[in-house]
Parts: sequence; structure tokens; C-alpha cells
Amino acid sequence: MNTRQLWAAKLAGKPMPAPLPIPRAGVASVAPRTVSQAIVRTPFIGMVLGIDPSLRGTGLALIDFAQGRQPVLLRCQTVKVPPKHPMPYALAEIHRAVTAFVEAFEIRHVALEQTIYVQNFQTAQILGAARGAAIAAVALHELPVHEYPPTRVKQAVVGMGKASKEQMARTVMALLGHGRTLAFDEADAAGVALCHAFTWRAED
Repeated sequence: MNTRQLWAAKLAGKPMPAPLPIPRAGVASVAPRTVSQAIVRTPFIGMVLGIDPSLRGTGLALIDFAQGRQPVLLRCQTVKVPPKHPMPYALAEIHRAVTAFVEAFEIRHVALEQTIYVQNFQTAQILGAARGAAIAAVALHELPVHEYPPTRVKQAVVGMGKASKEQMARTVMALLGHGRTLAFDEADAAGVALCHAFTWRAED
């Protein structure tokens, strides 16, 4: 069954395929997951703000999850800051954009993509500063922040830990039933929000 058929069956109350267990951190997976299985197992209800931090192009995506229906993308944005502006200006723009989301919506959780590998120390500093600006905006509003490695996000959403950005964007659009093509940064932000909802547990 494809994504739309699966949702149609779910909403009609028809029998659903048995989902496979979702691998948790440090636990080996016994079988690969599929996008359809991820949808069936969605346990999260509420709004999740996904953030893909970057100094010049931070992706933001707000997704609403409710029982019995497809996740809905409420709003997305790429915080673009031209290179002519210095780092402090870019960090302020990131902080401002995240704050606008948090203050405009009743967000339950915030999910960020972790930085696992960078080419050099300077790049690590820049990415760390961008992440700090976003996290600080969330922390000031006392919202819980959850972080996920890129491979876990891809595994949860696409079913492959080495999926390309194109595959991620296409799968995110299919899961959300979204007609407009999302920018890669926005698709990555939506992906981490979906990952959080698909793998979250009440005790987390």
C-alpha cells in the first residue's frame, strides 16, 4: 500500500499492516522501517517545530499532528542571511525567526537536527553558533528541545539512513500531502519534526 492508500484505510477503520519496532538510540534494528509503517505508528499529538540550523539558511517547519489524520504542515520558512552580513546579524535573524514561530503558535515540542560531522573547526563553530541562537529562543519560552542525528531522521522518515536531500524532500512532501515543492532546508526541518513524532514516546 502506498502512503495515500494507507491513510485512506486508516481513516476508514480498515485493518492496518502490523508496524515494525522503531530502533532507539544504541539499539540495533532487526528490520528496516518503511514510510508507511512510520505513519501507522505515529504516537504524538500536537505541534512540533522542526529546525535545521545553518548560519545562512536555517530551515524552520511547523507540523501539526492529530489522531486519525495526516500530519499538516502549518508554516515553513528558510531564514536566509546574505554573506555580506556578519555573524552577529545572522544569529539575531535566526533568534528572531524562531521566536516568531514560538510566540505565534502553541508549540508542544521543538526538534533539531544534530551536527555529527563537520569539515573543520571553523565550520563547527559557525554551526554551533547557529544552533545556539535557535535553542536560546526556544529555551526562553521553556519548551522542550529534542535532538536527532541526521541518519536517524532519514531512517525514520525515508527508511534509509543514507537518503539524499532529494529523497528526503520527496518523502516529506508525500507524508504531508503538500503540493508545493519545499526548499531543502525546509524539507530537512520538516523531516526532523516528523522523526520526532514518529519515534517519540510518552516517557521521553
